[in-house]
Amino acid sequence: MNDSSNAMYVAFNFACVVGAVGLLCISRWLAPVDLSTKGYWGMGVLWLSGSLVNLVKYRNDDRMAREAITKLENARNEKLIKDYVVGGN
Repeated sequence: MNDSSNAMYVAFNFACVVGAVGLLCISRWLAPVDLSTKGYWGMGVLWLSGSLVNLVKYRNDDRMAREAITKLENARNEKLIKDYVVGGN
């Protein structure tokens, strides 16, 4: 996936999140409940959003760490094979 398609994917997801939050705010505003209940709903949405951002960040960090370890292991294995082949001649 190149940078332009990645940027378009991020922009699309950002627009979807903004749209969803906007619609959620409108529905919360129009809900026939007390203001305190609307506040609890708002806090729940805020905390859930923060938790989802953290989950995605930690999963991404874990994936990047696993990729780095795999690259190091592959480089080490290549060096071992190269030393063995060169040392064998």
